Amino acid sequence: MTTWHLLIEPAPLKGAFNMAVDEFLFMSAEGAKRTFLRFYQWERPTASLGATQNVAKVIDLDFCRNHGLDVVRRITGGKLVLHHREITYSICSSDEATFTPTLAGSYKLISRALLRGLEKMGIRPSPAEQAPPFYAKSDLPCFSYPARDEIEVDGKKIVGSAQKRTGTRFLQHGSIPLAHDEGLLKAVSLRGADPAEIRMTSLSEVLGRPVDFAWAVERLSAGFEESFGIRCEPLAFGDGDLDRIRVLQRARYEDEEWTLRGRARIPAAAGLDS
Repeated sequence: MTTWHLLIEPAPLKGAFNMAVDEFLFMSAEGAKRTFLRFYQWERPTASLGATQNVAKVIDLDFCRNHGLDVVRRITGGKLVLHHREITYSICSSDEATFTPTLAGSYKLISRALLRGLEKMGIRPSPAEQAPPFYAKSDLPCFSYPARDEIEVDGKKIVGSAQKRTGTRFLQHGSIPLAHDEGLLKAVSLRGADPAEIRMTSLSEVLGRPVDFAWAVERLSAGFEESFGIRCEPLAFGDGDLDRIRVLQRARYEDEEWTLRGRARIPAAAGLDS
């Protein structure tokens, strides 16, 4: 049976560190056919931008700074996400035989595993159809509409995901709200005065009770194991791994050039690509 590396981080972490870990795992998947599955949380509300998004069109930086929200830019595509009271998953792999060589193919397979995990919580989710044509080119937040094969419950989006591919490697990560705050999302996203509806829901709203991170992650992990027919084994970082992650954190995700403009220089001595 194929084994994946599983990293569960129940303690909320800084946004820049979270993004550095995901990129480190993405790079670690190069070469050998390795797959990493990670679940984590954020220490404070954090707005994350897609790799190519224009800050000036998407996010109210003054609001974020004045209200103590962090801002990070992902290496994945997609739209603005407010990470707050959620489970974030990430999956990195170079196993082309399992995931197919296309973004759409791997996206659909991961959605099936997420669907299975949500079903184990007693939820009845479904894959979404195509989003309205205007949505792809709009500056609306990620949770405005579900894209094809994203996951919804009763017409509301419950998982928002984004992916990056380089050769046979890919990183896909996504947000699964434990609870949600549409007012805060609208304030952060420069859409506060816009009548556009935010079509999102959360695990707590769907189940009608507070949902614990550990309880939900246990079921999501089981959903991946059953859907892919694999076994997950816990992963622990060594000191060298953490050193490389912190280099990425400082050089990219805490760098204003990257956050605001999508450009950053990674020190060559760190052995990391940029």
